[in-house]
Amino acid sequence: MSDAARRQKATDRKGWAPEVGVPRTRAELDLRRDPILLSAISQIAPGTDLRQAIDDVIRSKEGALVVIGDPAELSFLYSGGMKLDLPFTPQLLYELTKMDGAIIVDADLTRLAYANVQLMPDPTIASSETGTRHRTAERVAKQTEALVISISQQRETVTVFLGTRRYQLQPVADVLAKTNQALATLETYRQRLDNVLTRLTALEFQNAVVLDDVLVVLQRAELTTRMADEIERACVELGTEGRMIRMQLEELVGEVPREKAAVLYDYHAGGSVDATREGLQALAELAYKDLLEFELLAVLGYPASTNPLDHSVQPRGYRVLSHIPRLSDGVIRHVVEDLGNLEAIVRASQRDLEAVDGVGAVRARDIREGLRRLQEHNLVDRYLQL
Repeated sequence: MSDAARRQKATDRKGWAPEVGVPRTRAELDLRRDPILLSAISQIAPGTDLRQAIDDVIRSKEGALVVIGDPAELSFLYSGGMKLDLPFTPQLLYELTKMDGAIIVDADLTRLAYANVQLMPDPTIASSETGTRHRTAERVAKQTEALVISISQQRETVTVFLGTRRYQLQPVADVLAKTNQALATLETYRQRLDNVLTRLTALEFQNAVVLDDVLVVLQRAELTTRMADEIERACVELGTEGRMIRMQLEELVGEVPREKAAVLYDYHAGGSVDATREGLQALAELAYKDLLEFELLAVLGYPASTNPLDHSVQPRGYRVLSHIPRLSDGVIRHVVEDLGNLEAIVRASQRDLEAVDGVGAVRARDIREGLRRLQEHNLVDRYLQL
């Protein structure tokens, strides 16, 4: 490869930056991906009875403070009010918010326990909130680990407190708009990923892959995965409003996780299942800025001194074989372990394939025919991309 070609290829890799909205790092999204917080958000997502009541409160320009937990365990925290022990309904909860004081709902969201109670959390608990309602909600959540929902009368916002976690719900229309924009970006990511996968397959059959080709595929596969994760998280907050988006997401993501794992298995320097698993974990933990640079070398088990533009690599053949119908992962692993790499698999005779444990005559014919069809389809795909 000429120096000019090397410079252009490096520019292409580094210059390709994702659109606005891509999660920058996994660490930045710890709170938004907290499974406990997500579970709480799902309880107040559109389509739930609790969300219906909350929306009614906001529309009526009222405020509210709702504590969800075991009434007996929370009893030390409040005084006064009315004991209800009535079945939970959105309408009743909405009516109760017209009174002063907090409302206590059981943890299962099936019964309204108390209304109009005065909450008395420990005043020494630190709080960064300014309003009385939000400050009380934060302290109650920190002291009891209960789910506390504070609805602001003036700002018409809903804030969720759970232990030390705090999350303010966004208007559904805003979340929908951002998620649809992210979905459009994901479509672009998926198209770009498909392009580099098609190119990689062509290079594999030509035995002309360099390490940089693999890094580009991993980079774009991981960016696609991260965008999909962000949309999936938004769908939790959207509840029933996100059903169509979730269907489109499933269609777009498809086999991306499997393809990504297969690429790692094919090209990881260690070449074992454990090494592949560790590589996937390392890839997921990479910071965004590292994902766009050569830190991906470490994911594949190569030293940083390796020049990916000049380093030739051979695929083991796992990814290509996984595209052949009716071949189990176990059979594919046996073929790869016995024959060593894709080039040897392509050149293998019927007898060579039959000798592999678990293959036999029928699967041997399927493998040979499948590889032939994949080569033909790849040529067509490459032609259509031109």
